[in-house]
Order: sequence, then structure tokens, then C-alpha cells
Amino acid sequence: MVVQNKTELIEFIILGFRNLQEIHLLLFIGFFIIYLFTVVWNTFIILVTLMDQKLHNPMYFFLGNLSFLDICYTSTTIPQMLSHLISEKNSISYVGCALQAYFFFSFVGVECLLLAVMAFDRYVAICNPLRYTLIISKEICLQLATACWASGLLNSVIHTTFAFQLPFCSNNHLDAFYCDIAPLLRLSCGDTSLNQVLLLSIGFFIAWTPLACILLSYGYIISTILSMHSSEGRQKAFSTCSSHLTVVFLYYGSALFTYSRSNDNNSSNQAKLIPVIYSILTPLLNPIVYTLRNNDVMNAWRNMITSTNTDDVI
Repeated sequence: MVVQNKTELIEFIILGFRNLQEIHLLLFIGFFIIYLFTVVWNTFIILVTLMDQKLHNPMYFFLGNLSFLDICYTSTTIPQMLSHLISEKNSISYVGCALQAYFFFSFVGVECLLLAVMAFDRYVAICNPLRYTLIISKEICLQLATACWASGLLNSVIHTTFAFQLPFCSNNHLDAFYCDIAPLLRLSCGDTSLNQVLLLSIGFFIAWTPLACILLSYGYIISTILSMHSSEGRQKAFSTCSSHLTVVFLYYGSALFTYSRSNDNNSSNQAKLIPVIYSILTPLLNPIVYTLRNNDVMNAWRNMITSTNTDDVI
């Protein structure tokens, strides 16, 4: 649909994987399985952390937030992408695109901040264990989690508002598989310099400042672990951080690789598959990393199953 100004634009055409028509069914099956496992695994973590009293501590409170975030994350993009893969209609309304971009960008910001808060939690637990319950109290946990969600939502309001005030004069074909800010800016025929400045400046505080805090926290954590005299103590301390470090590496590593190519005009399917890593695969891998490397979660799950079986017998 050709339009002359932004007020006449009523929809975007999501090009998606248009050059891979012959394997759309395989892509549908693959993404559906990923989405199913993402929801199941993350729901499992939420239920376990809620139902087991031993897991009612700050670390698992933030882990529950991360799992809920990952469910929201993937639910923003995958269901519509699945619909486009099996139907001939691959359009999204102007309002629908704005909402999808808003929520997706919100969850990106929340995850960056939440990972930083989780790093701070590990820093206090290892470097100041005697003051842990005083510093990371229930009230502080709620305040930190609320700040993460509020900041992410507010950050996205700014980006989405300015992005959808741009004119889209003659092209509404979005060369991506969901509505993201960067592809939208490339699509606009107006001046996007302010949007680019906002992405860099606000992105510095919402993404790179949390990463700096994570690195600083782990600098102190590693220094403290290395100063421990007991090898068993060092191993135990590091094991409480390894899952979080793995998640940080997966998320920031894939995001950095993606947005380092945000100005690349290459519209190949390979280029578009890059965001899949952090927007789809990372939410799937997060709960797997935390469960497979966490005896507390697995023990809690076994206890829940045993308790359920006992109740059924009675």
C-alpha cells in the first residue's frame, strides 16, 4: 500500500522470511516448539520459586521476575510471527505495530536493568554476606524490581512516541519479522537524527550503564572469591554466580552482535535471523541454564512432585 504521509498509513507489511517460502512450515514448527518450551520452562521456575519456602529469598525473587519477563518477551513477537508463517496475510496494523514495538522495547530495557540488579544481589551476597539480609531486604527487592519495570516501560514510551511521529511516505514494507525501532527508522522518509540520538543517549543509561555495573560487580566478586583460602568456598561462591554470568553473556553478546549491524543495509535472511538469538533463543536458554546448574531449583521441583504424589495416594 502506497501512502503519502503518516496519517494515511494504516498498516505495515512484515516481510519476514519471504525468500524462504519452501521451509515456512519447518520454521513454524521450530519456532512453535521454542515458544512452547520457553513458556513451560519459565512457568516452571515461577511456580517452583513461589511454592517452595526455601526459595523465598532475593535471588529467586529476581529469577521469578526474569522468567515472567521472558514469557512476556517472546509472547510479544512469536505468536504473530507464527501466524505470518502459515498464512498469506503478513500485515500488521499501524497501532498493532506501535504496541508491539513499545512492549518489545520495554522488555529489552527491563531485562538489562534486571540483570544488573541480579549482579548487585550476588555482589552483596559474596562480598558482604553478614549484611546481606539488611541490604537486600524484601522492601528493597520490591523497590528494585519496580524500578526496573518502571524504567523499562518509560524508556520505551520515549522511543516509540518519537518513532511513530515520523513520516512513512511511500514504503510500508518492514524488512524484519517483528516491529522494532531500528528497522522502522530505516523505513521512514523523514529526519531520524533525533531518534538516533535518543537511541544512543537513553540506550547508554538503559543498556550500557547496567552492563558496566554488572562488570564492576563481578570485578569485586572475582576479587573476593580469589582471596578466599578454602577451595571449597571458592567453588561454592562461584557456583552461585555462574548461571547469572552465562545468561548475561548470552543476552549482551547476542544483542551487541545484533545492534552492531543495525545500520547494515544487508536485508538477507541471515541478517534478520540474528535478532532471533537474543529475542527468542535467550528467553528459552535462561531457564535451562538456571535449572540445570541449580540444585536448589531441581530439589524444590522433586519435592513438589513427591508431595503431589503423596497427596494423590492419601
